[in-house]
Amino acid sequence: MEAKEILKNHVSKITQLTDEQFDYFFSHFKKQSFKKGQAIISDGDQVDCEYFVISGCLKSFFINDDLKMYILQFAMTTWWASDFNALYNHTKATINLDCITDAEVLCLSNDDREKLCNELHAVEHFFRWRTNRGYVATQKRLLSLMNNNVKYRYEELLKMYPELYNIVPKNLIAAYLGVSRETLSRLYTAEK
Repeated sequence: MEAKEILKNHVSKITQLTDEQFDYFFSHFKKQSFKKGQAIISDGDQVDCEYFVISGCLKSFFINDDLKMYILQFAMTTWWASDFNALYNHTKATINLDCITDAEVLCLSNDDREKLCNELHAVEHFFRWRTNRGYVATQKRLLSLMNNNVKYRYEELLKMYPELYNIVPKNLIAAYLGVSRETLSRLYTAEK
């Protein structure tokens, strides 16, 4: 499936655009390809785009002063990723974004997103819906981290996104869950 068709299917689940409106919307995106391991955003970068994943898998992560990695998000096909704080507030990146696999993305600049939202109510509705959904998902994840044990969080992730286990190395899943690779191995072995 072509990038344009993937984005159109994604947007049409939330709002309706005429073919002419969608063509105009799509004309603001830039297609980019990245290799496995390639950085898209690094700590300290100026961030001016958000990325819609066409294929592959990305991870957004933070590395603390002790050099421990915390994964905030895995982004697979039809997911959006960026350092949204840096993007919206025009600050330097504190979140890194890189490729777990080879990936193709559609890049949309912050300026173009704002322009599109001002010009097309349906696009504004789409981005508001997407932002609200992301906020709810973040709250759920935070509550799960505060309230549930590692085994429960592991099982929850496996149930919600079983494809991750075929794409993402176990050490990265452990970093997402906030545990060591050894702890994840024990849980993974217990599940089999």
